[in-house]
Amino acid sequence: MSYLQYPLHLRFKLVALAPQIYVTDANGEDVLFVRQKILNLREDVRIFRDSSKSEEIYRINADRIIDFSANYHFTDSRTEQRLGSIKHKGMRSIWKATYLVSDDVDQQGFHINEDNPWAKVMDALLGEIPVLGMFTGYVFHPTYTAFHENTEKPAMRLEKKPSFFERSYEIHKLDDDLAQHEEQLLLLSFMMMIQLERSRG
Repeated sequence: MSYLQYPLHLRFKLVALAPQIYVTDANGEDVLFVRQKILNLREDVRIFRDSSKSEEIYRINADRIIDFSANYHFTDSRTEQRLGSIKHKGMRSIWKATYLVSDDVDQQGFHINEDNPWAKVMDALLGEIPVLGMFTGYVFHPTYTAFHENTEKPAMRLEKKPSFFERSYEIHKLDDDLAQHEEQLLLLSFMMMIQLERSRG
């Protein structure tokens, strides 16, 4: 994924039967399409090269029925190679979302922190108020930053952007020295994290 031009723009359709995300690069080119399968007891997310869904390139599957201790594993759909995983960091995720990101041999390399949990809380609460809820997306913008586990150096950031009838996000690459497999791992982590966080703002 080193060819990607940042920032990446993500559009999350709210009215779709199955949750889906359209991902475009800084030039407006389609780069990924994310679709979550419905009627599954375990999370099952498929990632395609574009919205035509002609080529599936990644899968994300939970190792158990959804709970705070679930691990979400990333797989290369073309080679069946295991790429890594993401999971909640215990009960802290109820208030401030924290995720742990591990590689293909379960070595933790990154953690993702929610930068300001109050933004998410206010966005979610006011979003339930008729009329007023339409404008919360222009006021409260939850952000999530991925850090290198050992150095605490920021690597990537996901930010919710203003929107009316859909959820809109941007992903910024903060560390130009990220290896290609690290970039891939963090992008897959953010794609899954959006699915998990969508009901919390």
